[in-house]
Amino acid sequence: VQLQASGGGLVQAGGSLRLSCAASGSIFRINDMGWYRQAPGKERELVATITSGGATNYADSVKGRFTVSIDNAKNTMYLQMNILKPEDTAVYYCNALILTMMIPSGLRYWGKGTLVTVSS
Repeated sequence: VQLQASGGGLVQAGGSLRLSCAASGSIFRINDMGWYRQAPGKERELVATITSGGATNYADSVKGRFTVSIDNAKNTMYLQMNILKPEDTAVYYCNALILTMMIPSGLRYWGKGTLVTVSS
């Protein structure tokens, strides 16, 4: 099983970006997925999570600006980021609890990050 995050880049403050996280491999079911970020010199923090049923949770710092969504048929999660601020600059990582035939109880996987840079 692999998670591949994409969509990062350089954007001016006030702009938008859309991140994608695609899961691939022998997947039986994805229970939940999430976005985390790590800024230089800071600890990794939660940005947003979503269950396969569509229940969402957001960090206070991104509420009203970011929207997480999931396409269960494509095993892909998205993060629409609007009104970006310089403090959103970070490496964004995706995470998922994935059930496989080999491990029916599931394992939590991390993808490699994608860098988001917001210039002022």
